[in-house]
Amino acid sequence: MGNSKMNARERIDYLFDDHSFVEVGGYVSARNTDYNLGANKVEGDGVITGYGVINDRMVYVYSQDVSALGGSVGEMHAKKISSLYDLAMKTGAPIIGMLDCAGLRLQEATDALHAFGTIFNKQAQASGMIPQISAVFGMCGGGSAVMSAMSDFTLMEKENGSLFINSPNALAGNEESRQNTAGAQFQSEQAGNVDCETEEDLLEQLRNLVDVLPSDYEAEDAYFDNDDDLNRIIPELNDAAYDADAILKSVSDSGMYIETKAMYAKEMVTGFMKLNGVTVGAVANRSEVYNEEGGKAETFDAALSPAGCEKAAEFISFCDAFNIP
Repeated sequence: MGNSKMNARERIDYLFDDHSFVEVGGYVSARNTDYNLGANKVEGDGVITGYGVINDRMVYVYSQDVSALGGSVGEMHAKKISSLYDLAMKTGAPIIGMLDCAGLRLQEATDALHAFGTIFNKQAQASGMIPQISAVFGMCGGGSAVMSAMSDFTLMEKENGSLFINSPNALAGNEESRQNTAGAQFQSEQAGNVDCETEEDLLEQLRNLVDVLPSDYEAEDAYFDNDDDLNRIIPELNDAAYDADAILKSVSDSGMYIETKAMYAKEMVTGFMKLNGVTVGAVANRSEVYNEEGGKAETFDAALSPAGCEKAAEFISFCDAFNIP
C-alpha cells in the first residue's frame, strides 16, 4: 500500500501554484481511545486539508496520508473534510479530494460509520453547487469509493490506484491475470467510472480541469483572454472527418480541450473546450479513432449505444448545473 512516487503533501505541492497552499486543521488528531488507538494518535488524523491557488483560482483540497493510520477515515478525519466542504460551498470554490486509504477505521466503530455519513451528506449538498473532483492514487475501498463516485469527475492513477466497494478477491474468478475489477483499466474502459493517467499526468489534468470549470454554479469566471486566430485555416480537418475528438481539439482555442471518460464508450465523445475564451461542453458521436501517427486505430458503427448515451446524459447534466453552454 502506498508505493506511489509522491506522498500526500508532495501531491499538494505539485498541484498548487508555488507557495500558495494554506493548511487547515493540521493539529487535529483522533479523539477515540478505544482499542489502544490513543497510543497511535497522529497530527492531522490521516488527512491534509486546506486551500490554495491553481492558475490564480481558489481551490480547496484534502489529501489522505496513507502513512498515518493507513489514511483510514475516522471521526476527526471526516470532520476535517466536512468542514472543508462548508468552506468551499460558502466561498464558492471547487474541491479536490486525493484518495489513498484503507477505508473505514474499524477501531472507531460507529463513530467511523457516522463519519462517512457526514462526508456523503456534504457531498450531496455540494452537488451542483461547486465542482467536486476526486483523484485515486492508491487504495480506495468501501466508503472511500463512494466518495469518489459522488464526485463530478474521478481520475485514477493507472499503476497503483485500486477502486472497489467490496474487496475484489471476494468475487469468484476475479484475479489480475484475468480481470482485475479494482484496477484502472477495468474502471476506465468497462465500468466508465474514471479517467486513468500516470501520477504526474493526473495532477496536470486536475490543474487543467480547474482551469476550464467555473468556481461554482453562479460564477462566470471560466473565461480567458483569447489570442487564438478565429479565422485560422485547419487543414487537418479533412483527415479527421469521422473522429470528433480530433475535430474538437483542432477548432478549440489554442487546442484547449479536455476529453472526459476518454476510455469508456469511445463511440461517444464528451469534453470541455474553449471557444473564443469561453468554456463550452462538447458532445459528439464518432465512427473512427486515429492514433498519434494519424493512422486509423479503431472504428465504430455510426449509431448511438446505451453506454454512450448514458455517458453523454451525465455530462450534459453537469454542464446544465454549472451553466456551461
